Parts: sequence; structure tokens; C-alpha cells
Amino acid sequence: MRRSLLVMSVLVGLSACGTADEPNLLNISRPRNQGPDEFAILPTKPLELPEDLAALPSPTPGGANRTDQTPQADAYAALGGNAAALSRASSDGALLAHSRRFGVDPDIRAELAAADLEFRRENDGRLLERLFNVNVYFRAYEEMSLDQYRELERLRRAGIRTSAVPPDPALDE
Repeated sequence: MRRSLLVMSVLVGLSACGTADEPNLLNISRPRNQGPDEFAILPTKPLELPEDLAALPSPTPGGANRTDQTPQADAYAALGGNAAALSRASSDGALLAHSRRFGVDPDIRAELAAADLEFRRENDGRLLERLFNVNVYFRAYEEMSLDQYRELERLRRAGIRTSAVPPDPALDE
């Protein structure tokens, strides 16, 4: 009995020592069978017969189709915009110029990925948390999280309107 308990504790200890190359702080159990992704299936637009069949573009395998969904252009048109003018060059040019005003670091993605990997390794959880796949995500990022209620009160004290949150009637009294 003591020997089997000792062997079992050694096995548990050794299994806890092994870590993955990339720590996963948010342990969400996945189903074993990998079926189709129901969120990847989009309904197509209704088929239409164009007035001039000669004006149709030639088919391109893997390319866009006239019946493919275009949610960004559809929303832009529904709000009164010109969906044909919707492109990165015309709509995001000022935003890109403003965001690049202090220069662009070409290695930023690699630097952030390395910093994130180091942070996840340092906050990978305790021995039993790793052993039993306990979710340590919220505890690891707790000091970086924003207290939404405290921030709302700070904005209100500064006189900034927060249209997403109705005014608190208790503050009007």
C-alpha cells in the first residue's frame, strides 16, 4: 500500500514537471471530435441574373463571388455611405498617417510575442493548477484589467459623457 502510494506520488510529481513550450493560461476544454465549425458557414446572397451576361467577370478559383457576403460594405451602404468607395486607401489613410507619426517599429510583432510568451511562462499557475488544468487567466491579468465602474466614475467626474451608459439618477440628486 505504501509502495503504491509512493509510486503514484512520484508519477504525479513527474507529470507536473513537464510543461508545454507555450503556456496556456485560459484552459477551455475542447470537444474531442473535431467537426465542422458552424460559425464558419455564411449564407450567400440571393442569386441574380445580370442584365448583360457578357459583363460578368471570368471565374477565378478561390476568388470572390458575386453571392459572397460583404458585411462591412453592406453595413456601410445601409448607413447611407457609398459601398463602392469603401477601401483601405480611401477610408483609413488619415488614421494610418496619424498612427505612424512617431515612426513604425518593423519588429514590434516579434517583440510583443516574446514579451507575451515570457509573461505567460511567469504566470503559468501553481503545480496543482497546471496538473488539473485550472483556468489562471483572470488571476494572471488581474493587475492589467480595467475597473470599468471606477473608470466610468472618473469620466463622469471629468464631465465626459458616456453615451453607452445612461446617467445615474442617484448622482443627479
